[in-house]
Amino acid sequence: MTSTPGQATTVAEAAILRPGDDGYDAARQVWNAMVDHRPAMIVRCRETAEVAAAVLLARREGLEIGVRCGGHSVVGHAVPDGGLMIDLTPMRAVRVAPARRRAWVQGGALLGALDAATQPYGLATTAGNVSHTGVGGLTLGGGMGWLARQYGLTCDNVESCEVVLATGDVVRASADENPELFWGLRGGGGNFGIVTEFELRLHETGTQALSVALDFPAAEAAAPFARWRDLNATAPRRATYDATIAGGIVTLGFVWVGDPDEGREHARVLDALGSPIARRVEELSYVDLQRRDDTVEGHAVRRYWKGHYLRDLPDDAIDVLVSQDPSVAAGIQAYGGAIDEVADDATAYSQRGTVFEYVAAARWTDPAADEERMAAARAAAARLAPFASGVYVNALGDEGAEGVRRAYPADKLARLIALKDAYDPENVFHLNQNIAPSVRL
Repeated sequence: MTSTPGQATTVAEAAILRPGDDGYDAARQVWNAMVDHRPAMIVRCRETAEVAAAVLLARREGLEIGVRCGGHSVVGHAVPDGGLMIDLTPMRAVRVAPARRRAWVQGGALLGALDAATQPYGLATTAGNVSHTGVGGLTLGGGMGWLARQYGLTCDNVESCEVVLATGDVVRASADENPELFWGLRGGGGNFGIVTEFELRLHETGTQALSVALDFPAAEAAAPFARWRDLNATAPRRATYDATIAGGIVTLGFVWVGDPDEGREHARVLDALGSPIARRVEELSYVDLQRRDDTVEGHAVRRYWKGHYLRDLPDDAIDVLVSQDPSVAAGIQAYGGAIDEVADDATAYSQRGTVFEYVAAARWTDPAADEERMAAARAAAARLAPFASGVYVNALGDEGAEGVRRAYPADKLARLIALKDAYDPENVFHLNQNIAPSVRL
């Protein structure tokens, strides 16, 4: 393992926020309004050396470390109650080399910043569905998005990472440098260090997209849903089939990244679904596609979710979906294509044979409804559990070790534990979907 020590050995007082300081409450606010944690200190880092110094400060003070980028962890891992939050959001620069089709993205950047930097050149890489998601958390867990069927997951497009380890050392991870760490960073979450820069491959995607959505009453949606499933099996890679079930309405359709006219031509196949009560065909820019759910997924509501991976979607599972509790919104998104073509052992990310991802999500504002709304999401997901094959690590919430075991097969989990033993045997980075070391030191 090659490493370089961080240049800063102490954290500048000006970079630290404590309870009562101006900006403290804003800095600790994250995407899920249920999370109301109060760190002992927040260190707003502007460069890699400050991240390394913050890690060493937390260890000297015996404080838990949380790492903040987009703050989309539904259980609030970024904000350690009484601990030290390393706030990467000041490190949000994106540098693009269009001729090389490369982007260098700092660890605090959001997906919207990545898209804004690359789309003027007609370039992009797979990057989630909500623009205020952090590049770091998305990528370290895998990274599903509208381009994944064409170009693979976000983690499949990583060329290298700059990483701050639990020792405060800074290393480069790539296919040639620290390759086992590089393997684990692509799907193993934030267990092995803090990534302060990603080097990402870009692709010529153009700047246009098309969204097609057909609404059916849930009571009449089983047959259209089954036809939609069958159409997905032969869909071109530019089409990512997606469905939502909420409020008694089932919406079936797809998102097309590329020439909208070609997307409209493909949309003809949806005539086989029958007669919807509403049909929406929206031509939009790729940037607008990436941020169209930003309001829905904003920071002012309380939320909870449960997810599954599905290797198929039998008729019995469709019957469960169309009869679910209307107070819970469920989403289905198609995988396959380039995702499935990467060798399973090439990255820590698992479940490449997934055909659809399912997430049951509840959103509300009244704290008195917390237990009721969480129970509803759990119940919806439990009804679909008999058809599940695993789970996306970025869709995990409060499942703990059981959830981690669902995310990784036994052989891959053993390899991840060995990597944890090598890079973080004291489990300094444990506020995540934790891969615990084999021996507690």
